[in-house]
Amino acid sequence: MVLPVESSPDSWESEETGFMNFKEEDSTERTRQKFRSRKDNDAFSLEPQKQKVSRQKFKSNEVNDSEEFEGSIEPERPKKVQQISEVIKKIQRDVFIPEAITVSNLAKIICVRLAPFERKLRSLGIEYTTHDHLLNSEEASLIAMEYDLNPIVDSIAAIDLFPKAMPKDMSIYPLRPPIVTIMGHVDHGKTTLLDALRKTSVAAGEVGGITQHIGAFSVSLPSQKTITFLDTPGHAAFSAMRARGAHVTDIVVLVVAADDGVMPQTLEAIKHAKDAGVPIIVAINKIDKHDANSRKVRDSLMRHGIELEEVGGDTQCVEISALTGKGLGELEEAIITLAELNDYRAEVDIEAEGVIIESQIEKGKGNVATVLVKRGTLKQGDIIVAGTSWCKVRIMSDDKGQSLKQAPPGTPVKVVGWRETPNTGDEVLQATDEELAKTTVANRLRKIEREKQIKDLEIINEKRRQRKKELEVDQAAIRSFKRKVWMFHRGMLKEYPTTPSPPSSNKVVKSDDDQIKEFRVVVKGDVSGSIEAIVDSLDSIGNEEVHVNVVDFGVGDISESDVQMAAAAQGAILGFNVKVDKRASSLAQAEHVEIMCYNIIYKLLDGIKDKLSNMLPPVLETVVSGEATILQVFQINVKNREFKPVAGCRITNGTIVKNQKVRIIRNHKRIWEGSLESLKHLKQDVTEAKKGLECGISFDGFTDFKEGDLIHSVVVKEVPRTL
Repeated sequence: MVLPVESSPDSWESEETGFMNFKEEDSTERTRQKFRSRKDNDAFSLEPQKQKVSRQKFKSNEVNDSEEFEGSIEPERPKKVQQISEVIKKIQRDVFIPEAITVSNLAKIICVRLAPFERKLRSLGIEYTTHDHLLNSEEASLIAMEYDLNPIVDSIAAIDLFPKAMPKDMSIYPLRPPIVTIMGHVDHGKTTLLDALRKTSVAAGEVGGITQHIGAFSVSLPSQKTITFLDTPGHAAFSAMRARGAHVTDIVVLVVAADDGVMPQTLEAIKHAKDAGVPIIVAINKIDKHDANSRKVRDSLMRHGIELEEVGGDTQCVEISALTGKGLGELEEAIITLAELNDYRAEVDIEAEGVIIESQIEKGKGNVATVLVKRGTLKQGDIIVAGTSWCKVRIMSDDKGQSLKQAPPGTPVKVVGWRETPNTGDEVLQATDEELAKTTVANRLRKIEREKQIKDLEIINEKRRQRKKELEVDQAAIRSFKRKVWMFHRGMLKEYPTTPSPPSSNKVVKSDDDQIKEFRVVVKGDVSGSIEAIVDSLDSIGNEEVHVNVVDFGVGDISESDVQMAAAAQGAILGFNVKVDKRASSLAQAEHVEIMCYNIIYKLLDGIKDKLSNMLPPVLETVVSGEATILQVFQINVKNREFKPVAGCRITNGTIVKNQKVRIIRNHKRIWEGSLESLKHLKQDVTEAKKGLECGISFDGFTDFKEGDLIHSVVVKEVPRTL
């Protein structure tokens, strides 16, 4: 098209392309709308239209008119149109990223070709960029951002519950009962001390006389003060329980028996208390016994870093007798004094926060958990979340079984209404409604699954890298073989090269004897804390030949599903303080599944050690049962002038038995080992020759013996091994 030279400057138009039509009477708003509509159209932009018009004018030798056309548009372009075009260029496209994605699929999402995409990844520092390499969501999101894209993984996954920040000034809030944990070695009298404080008898109900789970109690003292006590187990298997008790408490009462002194679990309790930064009160128990030595206990504690008040330290020490009640008043006074000095306070008008002390399944109630409220007030009907479980509080009761409507800070309560059994030690947080609780639990479960997937991704990528290296080695061997074959045919090598071994032959296959044997078990217990201690202890039992594989574990009595699980895994069922259902017992007999039930932790561990010991291969031990000395060598005519040497011997020790293996020793070295061909005494065949007897002995397949050689009759015994 050619613009008329004599056209009016007030109006001009493009007849051929229909691109624009400006007139003097057009308003500024109409011009902006035209430019905006053209800019939004991806198929037609302003610049290609200019080029098209310019090319047409160049063909018709109308270059000057084209320059006039271009110059007539740019000055009239509004500033807002330029700003809009810049914003449009910066608009990011949303891309949805899964939890795990391969490199090739990510390239498709980003809409780039694979080859340049792999080069881009290498430039970003990613070492492995093969098409099947798996990336997690974080890696894929960072890569997408490099292409000016907006990665979206899951916006709902960010929803979770968190504890409120602690206020700066706690003095305006009311006092709460101090939380005191009783810790110490097994059988040092911790539960008996609590019985004396509560005027109850818990220790009498403990199996074996030892505590095997955490107990939480509120004790009202004669001084109208309330103290919340936590009783922790003292057995070595319950280390995690003691550590958890130290981290949720305010004060640790370290019970040490005056007749036993500082023991391993005593030192462990000291370490847990120091790690948690919790003050300690030492209670020297059993001072009423005749062999009590409190001075020895004090000296031992000071050697292990406990600075007592009597020597200028800050740790109180009280001598008590939990059995007779002596010194209990001084202990209560020491606890109250330390609590007043530390000024323990908590908010009561916020959402409840706490920790799971213990959880179990009770008949008629379902999933039950003991919750220690630390902040806020827990009320009946509240929605709470603990770990990957949530609960609508249906029933709350204290340690005496009395129903409660609300629980202020520092109160341990038993809560009924959990959807799943929470884990001991989980943090308890209150939710505003059920929807938030369900979303939080779903996100936490998704996070756990995601962490497992990330671990699986690392394993898969590592296996692929190893496989790639193996293929590269195999291909290099094949290329080297072909090159040597070419050199052989050209006369450069004298011998034909050996064929490379196939890749499958390079793999080392372990025999059945070299594989680690495992004892598979399904663990069931009365409370979650005991199960945690048992599973941790089972993981530590074994060696490089045998170990325990915990297939599944849970809280509650042994049921038919547990038997089916054990039968499928070809394992056994390990029960702790639980009962066996009659149907489950019948099914176990039919499926040949062994059920082992215990109610004392150390007996359980000893039973598992015996099972693993029976799986160990025995040790072959060689025992010398008899010894003889060759005094003379005789040549005996067998037949047709065939002579055979026979050793004339005297039994010097033990008994030489014909059916046993023998060794011939010369100059303290074994020169032969085998079996006897004949054993005779006065030309009579005998089965054994005892000490002091002279006899003739011939050996099966050996004739190079000499006078003075020693003959040992040996027995190989299988000695059972133990862990």
